[in-house]
Amino acid sequence: MSELPVVVVGAGPIGLAAAAELLERGLEPLVLERGPQAGASVAQWNHVRLFSQWSELVDPAAGRLLEAAGWERPAADEYPTGQDWVARYLAPLAAALGERVRFGAEVVGVARRGRDRVVDHGRDTEPLTVHVCHTDGREELITARAVVDASGTWTNPNPLGGDGLPALGERAATDRITYQVPDLQDPAVRVRFAGKHVAVAGSGHSALTALVALTGVEGTRISWILRRRSVGNTFGGGEADQLPARGALGLRAKEAVDAGLVQVVAGFRTEAVERDEQGLLVLRAPDGRTVRAVDEVVVVTGFRPDLSWLSELRLELDATLQAPVALAPLIDPNVHSCGTVYPHGAKELAHPEPNVYLAGMKSYGRAPTFLAMTGYEQVRSIAAALAGDHEAVGRVELVLAETGVCGGAGLFDEPAADASSGGCCGAPAEPELISLSAPSTDR
Repeated sequence: MSELPVVVVGAGPIGLAAAAELLERGLEPLVLERGPQAGASVAQWNHVRLFSQWSELVDPAAGRLLEAAGWERPAADEYPTGQDWVARYLAPLAAALGERVRFGAEVVGVARRGRDRVVDHGRDTEPLTVHVCHTDGREELITARAVVDASGTWTNPNPLGGDGLPALGERAATDRITYQVPDLQDPAVRVRFAGKHVAVAGSGHSALTALVALTGVEGTRISWILRRRSVGNTFGGGEADQLPARGALGLRAKEAVDAGLVQVVAGFRTEAVERDEQGLLVLRAPDGRTVRAVDEVVVVTGFRPDLSWLSELRLELDATLQAPVALAPLIDPNVHSCGTVYPHGAKELAHPEPNVYLAGMKSYGRAPTFLAMTGYEQVRSIAAALAGDHEAVGRVELVLAETGVCGGAGLFDEPAADASSGGCCGAPAEPELISLSAPSTDR
């Protein structure tokens, strides 16, 4: 199978980085992207400014490939928007990879050639088959030596409903519900929210971004819907956050709440969405509480992976997070929210199905707070594993910034823990450099 390509699903930051890492290792990547351009999902939030600097947003192998083509590296200490990330990095990277990247190519299934999920024989000797549907309706079957799924989770946002399913009436109210941070620089979008009662549901960085942005819209009244019982450490670690822009975002959101610009509705899990006589929305919780006369709802409650087209592969996923079982304990928000995820790579991301990896945001399943540099280290290790460089696989070294917060984010029925003066879970508030052991050669 050495002459077959490694199929990478998704031409986002992690998928394109995987292609660059593979190419540098002498392996032939083939990137399949269902969207019309590189970073198609990023382009949908192009108005949002990242809290990572350029120095943390360029994969090392991708940077070397681009510089060989005459690319000018952005200033390391600048904070780009999503639009900047696409225009100045992702689009040039896709161009540098050339025909190895195909757009309008949706992967609708992956299997072992001639074997369904039940068959044992041949799973370690037969190649993988990737079923593709093109935008013109043409179907294609591609044979691959390995598959790296970096398709992300952007297209599968979590619903407003507090039990993980759409609330009653949520689907019927989609004309007044948006599942991403609105682009308030767009005049038409700004008019939609100006002078209205807007409910923002969620407790992560996207929710904080939406809250801060909406406070700048004239006449807008904001209700912040929190499933957890109190705000607690939702604002993050502030000045203790080792990503300064991330900490500053939380501080700005806290200022807005303290100033009365945002009304906090805590312990509220939406069970139903109704309409009043004026056509405005009423959010109803199981305990009978309501949030009334809502013009617009911004639902930013996280994302979940689409695993449907991987159903014929033998994946080993955590029952809670839908992340690889070896990775799940490191990222489980029920355990910690500090952001200190130990460096990990091919060993933690491997599955019983040989040469199949979930990477990037999709590898986190339903867990939040994924950083691009985490994904870059993942695909560096995966490329090394596929190239047979087991020493490099184990040399997974990465310094990740702590949020300055410690506490189980998933325990929203308990009073949230306050940010401690130290680091996460009792560790010092300093980044750690960790080297993981190499996987055994039979994986």
